Parts: sequence; structure tokens; C-alpha cells
Amino acid sequence: MKKQYFLADEAATVGLGTALAEVVKRDIQKGITVYLNGDLGAGKTTLTRGFVRGMGHQGNVKSPTYTLVEPYELSPWQVYHFDLYRLADPEELEFMGIRDYFSDNSCSFIEWPEKGQGLLAGPDLIIDLAYQEEQRTVSLTSQSELGNQVLATLAAHLQGTDE
Repeated sequence: MKKQYFLADEAATVGLGTALAEVVKRDIQKGITVYLNGDLGAGKTTLTRGFVRGMGHQGNVKSPTYTLVEPYELSPWQVYHFDLYRLADPEELEFMGIRDYFSDNSCSFIEWPEKGQGLLAGPDLIIDLAYQEEQRTVSLTSQSELGNQVLATLAAHLQGTDE
């Protein structure tokens, strides 16, 4: 299943992340793994900020460009925001215990997932963000049954187009 949306501005990008968090918290009640694709500045961290805040985080949400992962303990959830842009070798993920980050109550958002290929958990959703003049387009593609459930429920909250 695939859905596509237009995002007019930063607030719309945050809003999509917040809506996704509501679906996971209220309707799905299970952790999710999301791969985020898009050029630098396309809105990957902005969308993740909406999700993290939607899950209950009150403080800043920053890009983990230099730390690789930014954890958010939001009982009963653990939300992990990965930015693998500066990852030199996928084996670095093995040293940090990457497999421990994926569980039924963890939500992982992974920017630049191709840099960790072979060591990351498979995605439930792949989100592609792209510029379209002053706006952005976002495509959400399910990669699992859980991803299908998330997209179907999210569609009830947002108007999108099937592809």
C-alpha cells in the first residue's frame, strides 16, 4: 500500500508526524520501524519531531547527525531517531548494539537507512520526502502488515491518494 500527500509547510510536516504518532499510540499500540528518505533539508527530522512530540516528548527534538541516535524514553514507548548520514561503516552499528533498539514497544525513525544496510531491522514503512516548488511531497509505502494497518488508519485522519 502506498499513500502520497502534499505538505504546504513545516507545520504540515510536523502535523503528519504527529498524526502518525497518534495512530501508533492509540490505534496500533505496537512499535514501528520507519525508513526516511530524502535530500538534505527535505523534512526528515521535521517529520520525526512531530512524531516524537506526538508520543509525548516536551523538549527539543534535534537531529542526531553526530551521535547517530537520539533516544526518547516516553513510557511505555522508546522512540529512537537515527541519522546515519555520517556513518563510515555499517559495522559501527554492530558496536553500538543496533539490534537492541528494535522491540515491540520501540519506534525507530532512520534517516539514510541505506548506510546501515544488512544490519537494520526491516522497515514497516518507508517515507520518501521530496521538494515540489515551495511545498513538499511525501510518499508513505508499507513494507509489512503492520505498515498496511498504519497507512489504512492514517488515511482516516488525512486525505491522500493511493498509488
